Amino acid sequence: MGEQNYGIDVNVARSVAEELKAVHALGVQVAVVVGGGNIFRGVSKSAGNMDRSAADYIGMLATVMNAVVLQDALEKIAVDTRVLSAVDIPELAESFIRRRAVRHLEKGRIVIFAAGTGNPYFTTDSAAALRALEIKADIILKATKVEGVYSADPMTEAAAELFNEITYQQVLERQLRVMDASAISLCMDNNLPIVVFNMRKAGNIQRVVLGEPGVGTMVSLGKSVF
Repeated sequence: MGEQNYGIDVNVARSVAEELKAVHALGVQVAVVVGGGNIFRGVSKSAGNMDRSAADYIGMLATVMNAVVLQDALEKIAVDTRVLSAVDIPELAESFIRRRAVRHLEKGRIVIFAAGTGNPYFTTDSAAALRALEIKADIILKATKVEGVYSADPMTEAAAELFNEITYQQVLERQLRVMDASAISLCMDNNLPIVVFNMRKAGNIQRVVLGEPGVGTMVSLGKSVF
């Protein structure tokens, strides 16, 4: 939504598409999980006293809208793209089938996963972990608006410490808001590393992919930082 309070900023979609194109040009297979918080979030105040399942399904539809916007932005800069949705909307997206997703990646397409897991009560963090494991991804890149994982909320705690590395267990024990606990646990159980980084800095997606030091926080089974 960029600097807006709500909705879709096509300029933001365009800039994200340009960054993904740069990474794709390196020969990296790229799959993207999009959220829908700029339009509707099931646990947000805008959901009011709605039934949680109904609110979550509306949130899933919001992710489909964002996925189609990102697909359009990518295809406008000549990047072949497919949207795969966990909820059947054949007029807008292909239904998610694991082998189909892998085949699209093998053919050099960027794959966008929409509608989360297709189930209420699961966040797009859980969807990212699940889809990453299904397609045998090497790593999850968690794009945020802060530099990485901090010891406290950097928006409210000026003294919050930024970690270069941290373990899944430490994230869970300290209740650090990296991803939701179920997503972290899924990654931990399957040793799938996560890099949390600031996507608002131009070029950061490519820097993370290239392994440049000092960009983001690595979450893995690695050594303790405490």
